[in-house]
Amino acid sequence: MNSYKQSTVNEQKPRLSLDNIEKSLGEIQNTLEKFGLTANQSKVYLFLGKNGTKTATEVFQALKLPRTETYQILSSLQSKGIVSAIIGHPVKFTAIEISEAISSIIDSEKQKIKKLEKQKAELIELWQTVPIGNDEKVEEEKFQILQGENRINSKIIEMINDTGSEVRVIGNEKDFANFYHTDILENIAKIDNCKILTASTQKTKYMYEEIKKINIRKIPVTVKDNLCFIIKNNEVLFYMNNKSQKEVTAMWTNSNSMSYSKKLLFDELWNKSK
Repeated sequence: MNSYKQSTVNEQKPRLSLDNIEKSLGEIQNTLEKFGLTANQSKVYLFLGKNGTKTATEVFQALKLPRTETYQILSSLQSKGIVSAIIGHPVKFTAIEISEAISSIIDSEKQKIKKLEKQKAELIELWQTVPIGNDEKVEEEKFQILQGENRINSKIIEMINDTGSEVRVIGNEKDFANFYHTDILENIAKIDNCKILTASTQKTKYMYEEIKKINIRKIPVTVKDNLCFIIKNNEVLFYMNNKSQKEVTAMWTNSNSMSYSKKLLFDELWNKSK
């Protein structure tokens, strides 16, 4: 009877296929690269994490990496605090647990940010000592191409930081999920004069709990779901749907004609929305 129960329990356990395992490892590697590791650094860390303690020779033979590069990678991973060396002949290397590794990387990035913030104040102070020939400031129309979610999200937060501004936002469910998890939506909720057009469904209704209902409308189903842009006064940031690029790309501009045309489009859709 006990053996029958045991076999039934074992049968009920989901078995991961080789494809699913490779897919999971690929996603982990992509995430590690977002944390600042190179592709080969991620491969070496995952190899040690999966296979346990190994020598440098075993690492570069298994991953088919150049010998010199492998030693450099192992050294850099040690300096990041996510790989340890075991003294012996030969020296062996082991990866720390992934939860500890990510915490170590995050702590390192925080220290870099603190250092940059300190240097920012010093640079501003130095800049103020430099004489400027022309005191007149000419308002010029500019644009920036932004690549990567982190860079785009930082620009959006910079745009909506002024709670006294007028802000319009349009996007699909995935766009607003990103805004919700990066605190952008929380910052938008603090702005009284905001309008949100969303294609979100009932299952993500919770994301808008902090926003006044009068400020939200649902995009008509006839509108394609790849439309996403943010307008603040005369500034516009809009996502560019270029599938050939690995990273998400957006454009920011303070062009009066561009902001005017986007406002016209937004207001037309707002009037057609519920």
